[in-house]
Amino acid sequence: MDYAIEMIGITKTFPGVIANDNVTLEVAPQEVHALLGENGAGKSTLMSILFGAYNADSGTIRIHGKEVNIKDPNVATEIGIGMVHQHFKLVHNYTVTENIVLGMEPKNRFGMLEIAKAERRVAALSEKYKLEVDPKALVENITVGSQQRVEILKTLYRDANIIIFDEPTAVLTPQEIDELIEIIRRLRAEGKTIVLITHKLKEIKAVADRCTVLRRGKYIGTVDVADVTEQHLAEMMVGRAVEFEIEKAPANIGDVVLSIQNLSVADGTGHLKVKNLSVDVHRGEIVGIAGVDGNGQTELLYGLSGLAPVAEGTILLDGHDITHATIRERIELGLGHIPEDRQRHGLVSDFPISENCALKNYYLSPYSSKYGLLDYEKMEEDAEQLITQFDIRAGRGAKTLAGSLSGGNQQKVIVAREIHLSPHVLLVAQPTRGLDVGAIEYIRHRILAERDKGRAILLVSFELDEIMNLCDRIATISKGSIVGIFNQHEVTEREIGMMMAGSKREGGEA
Repeated sequence: MDYAIEMIGITKTFPGVIANDNVTLEVAPQEVHALLGENGAGKSTLMSILFGAYNADSGTIRIHGKEVNIKDPNVATEIGIGMVHQHFKLVHNYTVTENIVLGMEPKNRFGMLEIAKAERRVAALSEKYKLEVDPKALVENITVGSQQRVEILKTLYRDANIIIFDEPTAVLTPQEIDELIEIIRRLRAEGKTIVLITHKLKEIKAVADRCTVLRRGKYIGTVDVADVTEQHLAEMMVGRAVEFEIEKAPANIGDVVLSIQNLSVADGTGHLKVKNLSVDVHRGEIVGIAGVDGNGQTELLYGLSGLAPVAEGTILLDGHDITHATIRERIELGLGHIPEDRQRHGLVSDFPISENCALKNYYLSPYSSKYGLLDYEKMEEDAEQLITQFDIRAGRGAKTLAGSLSGGNQQKVIVAREIHLSPHVLLVAQPTRGLDVGAIEYIRHRILAERDKGRAILLVSFELDEIMNLCDRIATISKGSIVGIFNQHEVTEREIGMMMAGSKREGGEA
């Protein structure tokens, strides 16, 4: 068989870790080929080598049978390889068209930029592939899903016939995921070869033809997707059986620990996104907030955690009014927070794991002396224990920079820090977004364990199966207000979906 892509015996090492260990990948022309593996399995590294962002230590690459030396992304672009990165490479104050043509701007014979000509070509590509974007819109004013379409158009503008998608659904809503799957199908129908880096088994079953599995940098095998189950793929990925549904004991519910009363919170532009919202969370229970993205969940968590001011209402933690308290005061009273955006609000990327684990209590004993001197050795010692306890994969242990970790391991660092502080109330936002099935299983078990220790947990997730699986009570949010609160066993996933769209159901507490 003539392959579109052959990567043979690829090895790539970084300090303290072998990212790819003699990996072989063969992709047929015009197929959607999934590259599956745990966080840190080496998927993105392998594709970064194909795109020229990294150079392999050893191995061979052939494109359509011809051996190539892809020393940088410009070479990859010249031979028809494009990459849609997980973290978009866009300039936010540029227009859609300016971003798409960046680096190969069309100019007339006088060297003047012909932006109108570029806009026409972008519009034509957008229409051909049904990638709806406004060529003149500023990137900062469009949705995340639209930003991803801009990234796809960048590859098409450069005439890519091989397109790599790196974890493309990690930041998308369920509706945007469905749209992306249709886009990938259209690209394949147009003759493109697609490599899909992912760890979401449902998406592989929905769109991929074949799947290659990596585990801890090594090649495990390639299978026809139609011939295998999700369970089999999960076992190939993590090397053991995985629980998709977690057995949980009945909740031992105690007193109210977090009381949110008639809360209103505005976004950065002054528009109220949370409106007169009330909900209580008891000791020993998980209350889930279910809703479509953009219905006030982010602002609710910002208001509760102190990242945004509260416009109206009251927040009580163990009877203490924290409505206008500082973030440090909230932490000291027992508020933990696993944030939605782990890179922006959860970690300092340029700090090692040891310092990230001490971010909230570095100024206290045993990390700080009475003279204000920090004990970095003690930070490292405690962080090493958390690395072992939470199975954090870090090449240099506690000295590893947080920004160099895979997404799943970054999330584990945050979960480890927050749980280690033993908060009375734990705010949890999108805890498993972008994680593989093994990490999802692990983090869900840890959240349940905290519930069973008597913590009060408020969970925000766009994954309905996560809400149904973990929560004892479910509050559905629509347009910034609670439209119903139900015990988990009293409501179906379909009914929650209808309430997320704004319809009300009789019998709820709200």
